[in-house]
Amino acid sequence: MSAQNEEYIVEMRHITKRFPGIVANDNVTIQVRKGEIYALLGENGAGKSTLMSMLYGLYEPDHGEIRIRGEKVVFKSPSEAAARNIGMVHQHFKLVENYTVGENIVLGIEPMKKALGIFPYVDMKEANEKIRALSKDYGLEVNPTDLISDINVSIRQRVEIMKMLYREAEILIFDEPTAILTPQEIEYLLKIMEELRKGGKTIILITHKIEEIRRIADRCAILRRGKLIDVLDVKTTSTQEMANLMVGRNVELTTKKSAPDYGDVVLDVNDLSVWNEDKVEVVKHVSFQIRAGEIFAIAGVSGNGQVELADAITGLVKADNGTVKLNGVDITHKSIRERSEEGISYIPEDRQKFGVFLDFSLSDNLVLRRYFKTPYSRKGVFDRAECVSYADRLIEEYDIRSGQGAKTIVRSMSGGNQQKAIVGREIEEHSPLVIFVQPTRGLDMGAIENIHREIVAERDRGAAILLISLELDEVMGLADTIGVIYSGRLLKVADAATLTSQEVGRYMMGVTEA
Repeated sequence: MSAQNEEYIVEMRHITKRFPGIVANDNVTIQVRKGEIYALLGENGAGKSTLMSMLYGLYEPDHGEIRIRGEKVVFKSPSEAAARNIGMVHQHFKLVENYTVGENIVLGIEPMKKALGIFPYVDMKEANEKIRALSKDYGLEVNPTDLISDINVSIRQRVEIMKMLYREAEILIFDEPTAILTPQEIEYLLKIMEELRKGGKTIILITHKIEEIRRIADRCAILRRGKLIDVLDVKTTSTQEMANLMVGRNVELTTKKSAPDYGDVVLDVNDLSVWNEDKVEVVKHVSFQIRAGEIFAIAGVSGNGQVELADAITGLVKADNGTVKLNGVDITHKSIRERSEEGISYIPEDRQKFGVFLDFSLSDNLVLRRYFKTPYSRKGVFDRAECVSYADRLIEEYDIRSGQGAKTIVRSMSGGNQQKAIVGREIEEHSPLVIFVQPTRGLDMGAIENIHREIVAERDRGAAILLISLELDEVMGLADTIGVIYSGRLLKVADAATLTSQEVGRYMMGVTEA
């Protein structure tokens, strides 16, 4: 083994991986030093997750080789990678819903004991104690006895991280770990990563968020459409340069928008309250209006009732008090389909649960709002060719990356491209009211730029826009009017131009007076 190779704990040499209709990785070589944070930056579908899935044993490369600590390896399963102290936190969680947090963390390496020296059993008490201690050490407070089905997305993310730490992995792969975290949780996770590096761990971070890379990464490999474009020293590279290399063109880092031209009130929410399944009031007497040509953004820390508010407006959950009017029509008790037909487009927070049918084709997902109308259906007969033609247009216009075009099964697409499909489908309806909940979550900079442009274009054509985002920069950059929600109440509603991000941040934490 050469002296040069000894400094690399991970080497992936000339890796090529093909799937039907697409080359996911095309002759990619990366070399990661022990103890560094090495970032993989690229657009959705650039091949970042595929490359790391091969390092983790989920796929085998068609060509090329992998070396760990200088030794050539062939991983045929994640357990073989784990045996070499490699762990991976996936973008889409791999958790068993009806198991507890603790059972998920120890799954596959359960601590076994024997009762009376004869009968084997899993000692979950001991495992749960170890998990509690480990979670406390890393600030990832999780309760090992909670059911996965009962916890929110941010806690599920922590469980995925805990699974890796519990297995004492030395090479830690994080696949878009901040995509579903609040700004405060992101800040905490970045600190955890820095602590892990100080403890001798090697971290490979898959992300599209350049600011996070600039905060903690040492080096950054940029992938574009499966090819390695460059490997950069983060400290000596600008944000603009990274963005341009990632997208392959000059990227606008700020959203351009003209002064608003308000029309009549489109959405009128009055004294709205929602109680959840646990009989807790999560939306408390909320009232606001959105005019045509207005972006009304709701800022807040995750879990303060903003998603339930959006769901109550769209009919996904029942309002327990108050009214919702759309263009003067009371829709409070109408069905989801009736509200949709009345003129609501909805981009939900949980794209996989509420936004797409994962096992349907891309074309079937793109015509969900139209399949029962002419020309897609005539006298009850479904016109498949018309649907595919419509899907092809949206795939082109919204740059939806899919290996087999309209017939691609949506489950096989990257999360960011699933999101592009939902956004394209909903915007094409040109509804009077468009509700965006976390519209750019998990998207790369190029896609974020495009969706921000689409949001402003919808506003400029006269739509009323309700934007719910955990990204304070997104709220401040797009909003005409800002409402800040805390513990289910709208604490503040004001013209965006009159508020600073610091003021909005204070309201988000429940502070109403300086």
